[in-house]
Amino acid sequence: VLDNSMQEVETVFLDFLPEKTFNVDFIAYPNHAFMVYQYQKKNILYCMVVKLDAIGKKLTEPVQIDSTQIPFYADNKIYTTIASENKEKIEIFKLHKKNDNYTLATNLFDKDFKRIHQNRQQLSYDERRDTYTNFLVDNEGNFVFTKETKEGNRGGSNKLSLIQLKNREDTLTFLPINLSTNYIDNVILKIDNLNNRYLFTSFYYKKNRGNIEGVFSTVYNKVEHKISTPTFSVIDDSIRNAAKSNGQIRLALNDFFIQQIVSKKDGGYIVVSEDFSTQNTGGNNFPFNRWDYFNNPYNFNSYYYNPYGGFNRPFNNFNNFNNLQRVRYYYSNILIMSFNKTGIQEWSRVIQKDQYDDETDNFLSYVLAPFNGELHFLFNSDRKNQLIADHSINVNGDVKRNPTLKSREKGHQFMPRLTKQVGAKQLIIPCDYRGFICFAKVDV
Repeated sequence: VLDNSMQEVETVFLDFLPEKTFNVDFIAYPNHAFMVYQYQKKNILYCMVVKLDAIGKKLTEPVQIDSTQIPFYADNKIYTTIASENKEKIEIFKLHKKNDNYTLATNLFDKDFKRIHQNRQQLSYDERRDTYTNFLVDNEGNFVFTKETKEGNRGGSNKLSLIQLKNREDTLTFLPINLSTNYIDNVILKIDNLNNRYLFTSFYYKKNRGNIEGVFSTVYNKVEHKISTPTFSVIDDSIRNAAKSNGQIRLALNDFFIQQIVSKKDGGYIVVSEDFSTQNTGGNNFPFNRWDYFNNPYNFNSYYYNPYGGFNRPFNNFNNFNNLQRVRYYYSNILIMSFNKTGIQEWSRVIQKDQYDDETDNFLSYVLAPFNGELHFLFNSDRKNQLIADHSINVNGDVKRNPTLKSREKGHQFMPRLTKQVGAKQLIIPCDYRGFICFAKVDV
């Protein structure tokens, strides 16, 4: 526990946790927090919750939420905890695969962790073609997610559906989204609670495993229970030329991955993507590409909740499995695109950066923080001199370079991509100092 001056006040040991505890999630409120955790005992997996005070001490005894019997060698990462933007609704669900089906079990709670509703469903699943992702809960307690389906076992998806389990209902509803003859990958779903809408976006291709043409987007209106006509916005050559790190202009966007959708008050939204790739150094060269990533059975997206903007940030989970070669990570330019409420593109901007590192990407990429009416992009511009660049963009697309942030103490290496925004104008940035983890507080 640290005070406002970042001095250690107390160390609290959570000695009530069993040895095989994993997948710990916190849902924080002004004066307390709920900790949801899982542990395994023999072949039984338990999901528990405990209420902690502001310094991490128990206010209640742990309570069992659910349990699952699993085979000895099965994956034990079954339960997932998500919260609505206002934290009034908490959803704990498990997605358990058996044969060619998923068992989806949901538990909806209120802010006091009193159970509102339970449900169990069966979902068909073809591991070569189907992808279920974007599990979210809106402020009304409606549980939503997406399903992408490929026509083959590689490449992009040519089918997309929104799946809903409405609060206190027992039946899933499937709403197909028309992709025409186009292909997509890694669709991102954003709940716009202010405007009662769900926003969808992805890069799209005209042919399977082709080059990125532009951005697909559509909107589900909760009031009208209707999905709008999808838009497919072509990205022109001027933006491609500014965005590309090297190579041909038609290939310029193939290493870009959408990271966030930022909703605006008027119903419009901003799509943020980043140029990311890897390369094995030494021996044979097997570069990472988006087709390997999206067809890697070990790949999944996990999301964190940011109450000061509601951004859903997918962390990179691409790992160097069974490979003795060194991996070099590249994180390059950031592409920002603004759309109006009907999905028409308003402007596009590129923030230039060039980052790479070996074996780890903890010090690469960026964090997006909203304050003072602008979106601020913070990233390491020079690790040797410990400088953090701060570029901001306003609603009109005007980009501004702000003064860099510099550590007053030598030897600290910042990890901006793991930053947490803890106040309207306050950030906590993890750092590495001679092998130790420490934290820097930034007041804007």
